[in-house]
Amino acid sequence: MFKVRLLSGIVLVILSIGLFLAGGYWLLFSTLCIALMGMYELYRVFGVEKSLAAIVSYIAIIVFYCNMGWHFIPNRDNLMLIMAYIILLMFIFVFSYPKYTANQIMGTFFGIFYVGIMLSYLYLIRNLQNGLYLSFLVLICSWGCDTSAYCFGKLFGKHKMSPILSPKKSVEGAIGGMLGAAVLAAVYSCLMRFTMTIPTETIVYVSIISAIAALVSMVGDLTASAIKRNYDIKDYGKIIPGHGGIMDRFDSVIITAPIIYYLAYFFM
Repeated sequence: MFKVRLLSGIVLVILSIGLFLAGGYWLLFSTLCIALMGMYELYRVFGVEKSLAAIVSYIAIIVFYCNMGWHFIPNRDNLMLIMAYIILLMFIFVFSYPKYTANQIMGTFFGIFYVGIMLSYLYLIRNLQNGLYLSFLVLICSWGCDTSAYCFGKLFGKHKMSPILSPKKSVEGAIGGMLGAAVLAAVYSCLMRFTMTIPTETIVYVSIISAIAALVSMVGDLTASAIKRNYDIKDYGKIIPGHGGIMDRFDSVIITAPIIYYLAYFFM
């Protein structure tokens, strides 16, 4: 199992690097596909994956991503898309009552934001100034943090971070994950100085941003775990050998991407 997990992890990293390098519509379309698969997995947990509410959600996120790529609706009017989507969900809830519970409708609404919209920040990061450079921070802060936290937790873990939800995660592991992400980001930035003009102060900002994003990524990981615990499931799917589903592998990426985007947007 470890070999399978390692190999599939390596393949994921290589594919991610290739898509970040390609950028543009390749990244947009690939992120949309990942978002749709993740939404389907989450909706399957809620028992609505093939419902009319879910179908409307799939269409809505496709429209949202297309608007990011082709701007047929000004970005400031994205709120209009959101309002239209909410109203459609209300229509479905009311005119199909009591087919869906309020929890299912709210879960559907939650899913499109939690998975679909938050993942779209991968594409938005790539479009920032030095976007290619910043894109790889998402992998460093999510997957790099996971590895660092695991190693530190194994070596020094004594105090449980969330004893009921995830007994194996420790405070020491979380600190190690933040430090690991900061160090990896600093090393990565130093290496990138040979190909890009990156001031010294930017490397400091990147390290701080990575540490913050790493902390938040752990919350994303635990959020996905909490949902699984609530619904008594082990994995969201089986599409990624050794890892599970899209939601099992991208749970930390989902929440890390918007954090890095806004921190980089305002402070770099």
